[in-house]
Amino acid sequence: MAHPFDIAVVAADHTVYSGKAVSVVAPAADGYLGILSGHAPLVAALTVGELTITPPEAEPIEIALSGGFLRVDGDNVLILADTAELAKEIDIERAQRAVERAETRLREGPAETDIEHARMAMLRALNRLRVARRGL
Repeated sequence: MAHPFDIAVVAADHTVYSGKAVSVVAPAADGYLGILSGHAPLVAALTVGELTITPPEAEPIEIALSGGFLRVDGDNVLILADTAELAKEIDIERAQRAVERAETRLREGPAETDIEHARMAMLRALNRLRVARRGL
């Protein structure tokens, strides 16, 4: 069995997860990044995607992440997230409404609509839906 290490996922207003893990898969800016015990020191920018934490002898924990930073230092992993939600805490109906709003803004929005902002809102909402549905 892999050697467990400490991990904390912290959003602006609360700690989303804190505990032990045997692996972490995080959405880094250049693709998904896997962390196991003994990983080299690292700092990486994170993007919108699914964060998967596998605790020792337990089911993986799925978290919808909207960006942030990851730091690996010895047997400690720290994720400072822009926003992060556990799959089981995501309101699927609210996420679906956010997707619909973003689609409408992209399709019908006025010329001054910030297209990049609307596109990122759509990506975040779609990610929340995907993570929530996987966590069912």
